[in-house]
Amino acid sequence: MTIRNATLRQLKVFETVARLLSFSRAAEELHLTQPAVSTQVAQLEEHAGLPLFEQLGKKIYLTPAGAEMLQFSRNILLQFQQEDEAMSQLKGISGGKLNVAVISAGDYFFPRLLAEFTRRHSGVTLNLSVHNREELLQQLVTNQTDLAVMVRPPVGMDVTTEPFAPHPYVIVAAPSHPLANKRFITMAQLAEEPFVVRERGSDTWNSMQEGLAGRLENPKIAMEIKSTETIKQAVIAGMGIAFLSAHTISLELQVGHLVVLDVEGFPVMLNWYVVHRKNKRLPPVADAFKQFLIDEGAAQIEQITRVNALTAKRL
Repeated sequence: MTIRNATLRQLKVFETVARLLSFSRAAEELHLTQPAVSTQVAQLEEHAGLPLFEQLGKKIYLTPAGAEMLQFSRNILLQFQQEDEAMSQLKGISGGKLNVAVISAGDYFFPRLLAEFTRRHSGVTLNLSVHNREELLQQLVTNQTDLAVMVRPPVGMDVTTEPFAPHPYVIVAAPSHPLANKRFITMAQLAEEPFVVRERGSDTWNSMQEGLAGRLENPKIAMEIKSTETIKQAVIAGMGIAFLSAHTISLELQVGHLVVLDVEGFPVMLNWYVVHRKNKRLPPVADAFKQFLIDEGAAQIEQITRVNALTAKRL
């Protein structure tokens, strides 16, 4: 056997496992079963004639041969990606493939933004992925997406960032909460309330740290949860209050399951940004979608979520 018999699929599966150092997470990302991932890696190891991973305890690590194979695989995959991008350039907008990744708060409105864009540009193929902040930054680092949509652009990365829409954050509670009908709620009053929060390092967590900085340094954290949906359900159940994006709660507000508290200094106003690698040659379809966000993103999001910067405090 020789490495020349390796397939592109085997290289892609191996690169994913090597990047994540996890067969199960690679299977999830690739939408494969874990046995299928293990089989592809085993076949590549057979072609190489050397083990590519070793397991110590519960963790896997690259062997020296695996480290060499990773560099080889990425070079090959990059060449195919560049060829794909070149073909997309020739196709123009219609017929092009739009690769875009968004943080989890964006999945409440982003599919409808994409639907409006594709309505205007028939024949566009979509590849949308939703991630937490760490995963989204990894998408940029490894050049797996053309555009990333987030709240807090990375610092120290060679990227281009453009704000395209305001992003208000509010404090929410169950309608039965004692503060639900209060006006001009102070930080001192919030200091006694348990918070249900997103996990540390997420965009929402960092936005909360910024929004409360200098006013409520040590909020009482009742629970940290990775899912915004679960946080909303916990608040509805009366388990605490939450700092959330106003763009994620429109349905619950409409049906009366949540209320926005009238807290001094709120809403906290940040922005949505569209981000890409500075040296990235954007395909025409990605460039057109970026311009669509800059020109119309704010109005489209307001229409979808029924939230804007002026009315967020009165939700």
